[in-house]
Amino acid sequence: MNADELKGQWKQLKGKAKEKWGEITDDELDQIEGRRDQLVGKIQERYGKSKEEAEREVDSLS
Repeated sequence: MNADELKGQWKQLKGKAKEKWGEITDDELDQIEGRRDQLVGKIQERYGKSKEEAEREVDSLS
């Protein structure tokens, strides 16, 4: 999923993101607002994943 797709579908995907990455708060998801790079970075930070692994997980949301 590219950045434009993520931004366009953010409201729908936000619920999936909350289910998958429960340690990321609603406020953080609101701040991310569909910016793929920020979501990937937050997943890396919270879960200790590599950038590539976090990107694969974000891509799997769609």
